[in-house]
Amino acid sequence: MLKDLDSFYVKHEEPILSTLLALKEIILSQDNEIVPAWKYGMPFFYYKNKMLCYLWVHKKYKQPYIGVVEGKLFDEPFMIQEKRSRMKIMLIDPNADLPIKQIQMIIEKVLKNV
Repeated sequence: MLKDLDSFYVKHEEPILSTLLALKEIILSQDNEIVPAWKYGMPFFYYKNKMLCYLWVHKKYKQPYIGVVEGKLFDEPFMIQEKRSRMKIMLIDPNADLPIKQIQMIIEKVLKNV
């Protein structure tokens, strides 16, 4: 039987499935102290026991995104806040090449602020 964390990924169809799995690998590869967890019914990533970011699929845009826990600290134009107080999200187009450099830059910034 699949764990909730694993079943989150496999319930999605392509190309969202591949995008989410790639995002997971990019995030985990940033630092060996980043660990995946299941929190609030979604895949979260922790760094030194502190919430770092999470993955989800935007209901309106039908695109996967990285939710950055302390996103309010960042002013990157590609990150959007919507109605969140602390978090900002980075939407990812599953039909385009992943913006790997942008993703890595955001995760690096978040790691410095944790």
